[in-house]
Amino acid sequence: MNRRVLMVAFNYPPSRGSSGVQRTLSFSRYLRDHGWDPIVLSADPCAHPETSDDQMSWIPEGMIVERPFARDAARHFALNGKYLGWTALPDRWVSWLLGAVPAGLRLIRRYRPEVLWTTQPIRTAHLIGMTLHRLTGIPWISDFRDPMTTEGHPADPVERMICRWIERRTVTASARVVFTTPGTVRTYAGCYPALPGDKWRLIRNGYDERVFREAGQDVRPRRRGPFVLVHSSVLYPSDRDPRAFFRALAALKREGRVCADTLRVVLRATRHDGLYRPMLAAYEIEDLVLLEPALAYRDAVREMLQADGLLLLQGSRFNDQVPAKIYEYFRCGQPILALTDPAGESAATLQEAGSGMIVPLDREERIREAIPAFLAAARSGDGTDAATAASYSRETQTGLLARLLDEVAGA
Repeated sequence: MNRRVLMVAFNYPPSRGSSGVQRTLSFSRYLRDHGWDPIVLSADPCAHPETSDDQMSWIPEGMIVERPFARDAARHFALNGKYLGWTALPDRWVSWLLGAVPAGLRLIRRYRPEVLWTTQPIRTAHLIGMTLHRLTGIPWISDFRDPMTTEGHPADPVERMICRWIERRTVTASARVVFTTPGTVRTYAGCYPALPGDKWRLIRNGYDERVFREAGQDVRPRRRGPFVLVHSSVLYPSDRDPRAFFRALAALKREGRVCADTLRVVLRATRHDGLYRPMLAAYEIEDLVLLEPALAYRDAVREMLQADGLLLLQGSRFNDQVPAKIYEYFRCGQPILALTDPAGESAATLQEAGSGMIVPLDREERIREAIPAFLAAARSGDGTDAATAASYSRETQTGLLARLLDEVAGA
């Protein structure tokens, strides 16, 4: 008989638009193959900023999923677009705590899970885990993924103080603390030197092979036409600022080195189209750069598989982080143009995989030189090889989580 783990995750279908959805969904799909039955404690769907039913069928049949009360302060507690700050600390979904703790206790009494697992980016998940751990004594694994706090982040000092308190309590009480990059593991080990070294663990993000196989069945060879370069995820204005890239494209267009007949850049689901559309008009590159709406996840994967190249943007402020999209890019096998700091974790991951052309995100001249070289090399070159990509599959990462569950439950 399989053992049980209670997984507390805000981002779970029907939620959409966060890489955290894919992380938890894949873990819940594959843990059964490793002797663990997940029980998922998520949130009322109305609390999610975006929802879609396209991944609901991916939840394994018979899996227990509870979605107790939760609300979004910015939408449900606002008056004329404004809401009280304390209703959004440590995040806009702190009301989830009110529904999740009683629901979690009921699940624990009924199903007797041996381990508790909570995951960000919604910080309230760790508050829920902290409460359930204190009330029941069940060993707890906290999946931070990325840092909860850094120097100057969150920007609001009260929010930062509260987040640091949650962070300290969480890393102290957790049996193991999980991150997605080696740099973040090193950072936290250095910040908390009094805690045991084996507390800090690495489980990367990845890609779901089943999804890629299914999406790949409908991929057809592209007809000749412009080189299609796709960026498929949120494009944050501060962390993935595309202005230097836009300026470089504008300069190349003026010089006649690129045009709409030779290059098409697709920015899929940026969430900030209203900000970028005037920029494209000002730089006169609306014919080169297309702002496209979100797709169902499988359709987005199919688009990446059919692209000629894939675009990655990551600012140096987040050098310890690696966008989850990078592992999906590896699986696609397409050439990658990575606009990121060569000293950061994203660049290190690309170099480890032997993939991608790396150019600093904020260096317009370097980008201007790199784009024609990338286009020329990409037409005859390949992306990440299949064997290397396979090491980043979510099945592989789930195996690491299962061994960690075995370790904590045994202890």
